[in-house]
Amino acid sequence: MTDVKKLKTPDKHVVYQVFTRLFGNTNTTNKAWGTIEENGVGKFNDFTDKALSEIRQLGVSHIWYTGVPHHALVRDYSQYGISADHPSVVKGRAGSPYAVKDYYNVNPDLAVDPARRLEEFQALIERSHQHGLKVIIDIVPNHVARRYEGLTNPVGVEDFGASDDTTQAYHRDNNFYYIPGEAFKLPVPENGYQPLGGDAHPDLGVPYEEYPAKWTGNGSRLAQPNFDDWYETVKVNYGVKPDGTKDFDELPKGYELKDHNEHYLFWQDKSVPDSWIKFRDIALYWLELGVDGFRYDMAEMVPVEFWSFMNSSIKQANPDAFLMAEVYQPHLYRDYIHLGKMDYLYDKVDLYDSLKLVMQGKGSTDAIAEVQEQLEDIEHHMLHFLDNHDEQRVASPEFAGDANKGIPAMLVSTTLSTSPTMVYFGQEVGEAGADDAGFGLKSRTTIFDYYGVPSHQRWMNGGEFDGGLLTDEEKTLRDFYQRLLNFSLTNSAMTGQYQEIHRYNRQNNPNYNDQLFCFSRYDEQQKLLIIANFAESDHGTTEVIIPAALINAWGLSGGNYPLKEQLYGNEDVSLSVADGKGNVCIELPPLAAKVFALS
Repeated sequence: MTDVKKLKTPDKHVVYQVFTRLFGNTNTTNKAWGTIEENGVGKFNDFTDKALSEIRQLGVSHIWYTGVPHHALVRDYSQYGISADHPSVVKGRAGSPYAVKDYYNVNPDLAVDPARRLEEFQALIERSHQHGLKVIIDIVPNHVARRYEGLTNPVGVEDFGASDDTTQAYHRDNNFYYIPGEAFKLPVPENGYQPLGGDAHPDLGVPYEEYPAKWTGNGSRLAQPNFDDWYETVKVNYGVKPDGTKDFDELPKGYELKDHNEHYLFWQDKSVPDSWIKFRDIALYWLELGVDGFRYDMAEMVPVEFWSFMNSSIKQANPDAFLMAEVYQPHLYRDYIHLGKMDYLYDKVDLYDSLKLVMQGKGSTDAIAEVQEQLEDIEHHMLHFLDNHDEQRVASPEFAGDANKGIPAMLVSTTLSTSPTMVYFGQEVGEAGADDAGFGLKSRTTIFDYYGVPSHQRWMNGGEFDGGLLTDEEKTLRDFYQRLLNFSLTNSAMTGQYQEIHRYNRQNNPNYNDQLFCFSRYDEQQKLLIIANFAESDHGTTEVIIPAALINAWGLSGGNYPLKEQLYGNEDVSLSVADGKGNVCIELPPLAAKVFALS
């Protein structure tokens, strides 16, 4: 395998998302709604030198520790001065990582000694850096837990809502929106739901109280939100009035062409809402502690001007900070990249959704070519993934039912563009997320409850992190991921040019169908031909036609040229060039994923 010391990541990155609470848990009880004592929990300290070394050698440049900031949860930590969270406004028993309760500290569940929880995370940051991994954590700007309580705020930092005028539905410098004169009411439960799955808890005997009621995180203005609203959270006010008008300066025309420094200078003499300052200071605090970047939850629910202010401030402190965000409305992509100064956005609605349909046998690879063309001007900014904490696991019956169906999709997702690739822990060994953990849905690894992740636990092997309990099929899958991810980080063509030849073959090659996808990545040093077969059937020996435009770009004249397969190095084919065009015959077994380089 590739020597980890040779990894270079000037532009191409691989993000490994770990759900921190679940990663190191070796307990296999997996009782629905189980307590931490019953089901166990992973700790910061479970990311040992061996674990981090293996993650790095998988072909990873950045590790996203999901669920680090202290969020609302049910367990009693009163001995550490932490107030109890009411179970009726906590989803699951372990709580949602997106209902943050204290932005200046970390989840006490994740520490061996909760009193020293921040020190334990700082040690993990240092260990990660020692293994060449950049550290990303979540910032959730749109909403916080219904009861926010900062216990370790820096001097001069006031909690969200502490100075709000709660008699007003809206004020620019209130941190929340209010429903004056009305008390918050819990949503009417659906499908027989009971907090904690119906288990008794002393706090459930006393109703949760909030007066006046605040708007709920997803924007519901009802004192009694609906059950499918984000009722465990409250929406943060960024100076957008209830009628949608903005109570702050907007960026002048032309600022989409200006850099971080010019955006930063624009805001220096402007008055901005209090919530803007609070979140900027939170980000700068974590940068000071050694964090290298952030993943922003639901960034599109926060005005783009705030992101200009926030991200330009971050880049002043660390020009190399890695900033990625959820934005699911394609018509907003360019605003959040160019005006909001985001580095990367999830390519969910376009590439992910298209690949999912192909993997499920419901779509055509023709859509991949269309997506890439539509996003050509921002392709570097569109982060690619097949698994994450919000989505169904590839191996789940509800998605593809077989982790191997992700192999051709992973090849395309990783090598299609210069953008980062993201892998969710357990994806590389085929985790299916098949269990009912309590709150939430099967097919997604739980983010709400204490649980073990079976396939990942087999790789973890009781803390040895050597894959000792994996099946042969799981080992083969992980080997593919390791070869592919390392290839993407260490080969120069991955940050070079892209030439799609799929549509040319669809139009001119009767033996080439819409379950195949073929393209080239190339630069002055390297010429690559990449092809995937998404079908579960053997396509046999297939001719691929190389159009004149690509032959010219590669600088080839007539004759035969050897191509060598790069991931496994066990296959050589010949490219024949005549009359300005080329053709090559390639064996395409079921779910094939191949990368050929011009020798």
